[in-house]
Amino acid sequence: MSWKHILYSLIIITVAGVSALAGGVAGGIVAYKTMLTNQTVNPLVENQAPVFSASQNTPIVINATNIETTITQSVEKVGPAVVTVVGTIPGQISIFGDTGDQMVSGSGVFISQQGYVLTNNHVVEGTKDVNVILSDGTQEKAVVVGTDRYSDIAVLKVTGNVPAVATLGNSDILKPGETVIAIGSPLGNFKNTVTVGVVSATGRSIDTGRGYQVEDLIQTDAAINQGNSGGPLLNLAGEVIGINTLIVRNTGSGAVAEGLGFAIPMNTASVVAAQIMQKGYFSRPFMGVNFQPITPDVAAAYNLPVKWGVYITEVMPNSPASDAQLQRGDIITKLDNITLDETHAYMNTLYTYKPGDLVKVTLMRDGNEISTQITLGESSPN
Repeated sequence: MSWKHILYSLIIITVAGVSALAGGVAGGIVAYKTMLTNQTVNPLVENQAPVFSASQNTPIVINATNIETTITQSVEKVGPAVVTVVGTIPGQISIFGDTGDQMVSGSGVFISQQGYVLTNNHVVEGTKDVNVILSDGTQEKAVVVGTDRYSDIAVLKVTGNVPAVATLGNSDILKPGETVIAIGSPLGNFKNTVTVGVVSATGRSIDTGRGYQVEDLIQTDAAINQGNSGGPLLNLAGEVIGINTLIVRNTGSGAVAEGLGFAIPMNTASVVAAQIMQKGYFSRPFMGVNFQPITPDVAAAYNLPVKWGVYITEVMPNSPASDAQLQRGDIITKLDNITLDETHAYMNTLYTYKPGDLVKVTLMRDGNEISTQITLGESSPN
């Protein structure tokens, strides 16, 4: 063998050895990386350090966010002053037997540290016993200090604990669209229920069908149900700007309405309540007649000479009306220059005067229009 053949053989052996060595190194690197990858993703590899282990007692952090808004603040402020009013109407004996006592309920709100509670007249009207249930469930005896049927306001007095007193706001500055909050006890069971809505309108009037209208009401879409009557309507400052009084479900045409709730403006309720707390009753001007309202339908049915007014059914003895020689059958059509019509009910027009005022009364008698003057008296507490 020549030296050239020997040199070629050494070169081939060297190249093969280097190649084998490089391949082994590369294969080892790949195997090592594969092992690391398997250890990361395979939770069954022995001695692996886990990503998370319950045995380490790692604490679980929960964020307890304190949700507080002007609404919750208002409710917290006034809620303790809101009460559930429960009354007992005595049963009556009729040809069908004894009807038994009837339980009625509504809502109310403390307006004085002396224990005075503001509610609706219709909540306590005709009751013989009245109790209030505080927001903490405590029950206290209450007495009816006085009521005013025409504003639907009543004031109660509680001699026990007064947990809180509500702040009274100015209802004259309310605007449609303003957020309001109603608190009360719908159906008498769901005590201190909170609902939220807006002022839908102000200055609304509702015909009671008894010869007068409840006027200047606040309309709201905050949910008001039976049992909410007498409860407060709040603004976002936590001030009482109204006393919830009624809802309208049926418009009379067969249509069913939703979201038509009404409240007595606080400025009206405050005036009435203050006088009741002072005198035990609200002073109203008094003429001394019983009457039947006249509408176009009534006028057509009985062939009356006017479409609007009031038909006098009785003149009370020793009253301003008897002193002015009003008679049964007279039809009052005007007080001073205010003509009685669809928007000017007799009682509402009368209540624009004060006891002692001299009023010109225009009336129809035997088909003739006559006028006289009456000095109004003061209504009695009853």
